[in-house]
Amino acid sequence: MRQRFRFHPCGNYKDRYEDELTVFETDFGRLWAIVGLLVLLCFAPFVLSRYMLYIVNTIGIMSMAAIGLNILIGYTGLISLGHGAFVGVGAYAAAILATRWNLPILVTLPAAGIITALLGMVFGIPSVRLKGLYLTIATIAGQFIIEYVLVHWDALTMGTMGITLPFPSFFGYAISGDRGFFYLIFTCLILMVFLAINLMRSKYGRAFVAVRDNDRAAEGMGIPIFRYKLLSFGISSFYAGCAGALWAYYMMSITTEPFNLMLSVEFIAMVIIGGLGSISGSIFGAVFITSLNEILRWLTDWAMNTGALGDFGMNLAPLREFVFGLAIVFFILFEPRGIAELWRIVRSNFRLWPFPY
Repeated sequence: MRQRFRFHPCGNYKDRYEDELTVFETDFGRLWAIVGLLVLLCFAPFVLSRYMLYIVNTIGIMSMAAIGLNILIGYTGLISLGHGAFVGVGAYAAAILATRWNLPILVTLPAAGIITALLGMVFGIPSVRLKGLYLTIATIAGQFIIEYVLVHWDALTMGTMGITLPFPSFFGYAISGDRGFFYLIFTCLILMVFLAINLMRSKYGRAFVAVRDNDRAAEGMGIPIFRYKLLSFGISSFYAGCAGALWAYYMMSITTEPFNLMLSVEFIAMVIIGGLGSISGSIFGAVFITSLNEILRWLTDWAMNTGALGDFGMNLAPLREFVFGLAIVFFILFEPRGIAELWRIVRSNFRLWPFPY
C-alpha cells in the first residue's frame, strides 16, 4: 500500500514561468488576505473611533498616491519630487468638475486622474535626457510651477479662498461621514492595488523594470524607453490625481497649503521606508509616515498644553522634518529594502517553519 508523505517546503524554487506571475505563493497566503480584507471592511468602521477612522482613511488615500510614486521610482527608476503637487492637481480637478459642472463622483474621480496623468506626462518629457539629480531638480521646478498656478489662477482655482465641495453621491445614496468615506476610499484602494499588481506582471511592468535596471540595454533590446518613461509618469500621476480627488471629497474643502514640497518629501519617505519596487511596501510606508505624523502632532499638542517640556516643547513642531530624515537614513543603513522586506522575512519564517530561514 502506497503511503503519502507531506513535506514542508525548505526553499522558494520555481520551475515554471507561471509561478513567477502568481500574486499569492500559497493558498494559505490567499486565505489570510481574504480574511484580512473581511476584517478590515466589516469590523474596522464599527469598532474604531472617529479619530482612528479618520487616520485609517488618510492612510488609504496616502497609500494610493504612494503606490503611484513607487511605480515611478521603485519600478522605473525615475525620481520625482513633485508628487505632492500632482495630488493637488487631482484635488482641484475634482473640485472644479464637481462644483462648476455638477458631475457625479463616478465621473470626477477618473477624470481627475486622467487630467493629472496628462499633466504628469508633460512634466515627464525632460526624462528623455535628464537622469538622477538633474531630473530631480526638474521635478522640483514642476512642483513650484504647479503651486504657483494653483495659488494665482484665481478664476479657476479661487486662489487662497479654496473650493468647497458638495457631498458625493453613489447611485442616489449620499456619501458622508468617516464610515461612508471609509468604504469609498478602500474600495478605490483595493481596485488600484489590483491594477498595479497586474500592471507589474504585464509586459509594461517588465519594461519599466528593464528601464530601471539599464535603460541603454533596454533600448538595445527594442524597448522604446522614452515612451515607457512617459507612460510611467502618466500612470504615477493618475494614481496621484485619484488620491487627490478622494482627499478633496473627504476634506469637503481644499486650499493650496497641503500640496507643498513637504508633502512630496513625505511621499518619498513612504516609498523608501516601505520598500522600493513593492506595492505592499507603499502601503506599509503610508501607515508608518501617517502614524508618525499623528504621534508627532500629539506630542506637540501635549507639550504645548501641559508645558511639561518647558521651552523645548515649542520646538517640537519643526522637528518633524528631522525625524523624517532620521527615519529615512535609518532604513537606508539597516534595511534598504524597507518594511516590505521585513514582512517578507517574517512571512517566510512562518511558511518554512520548522526549518530555519
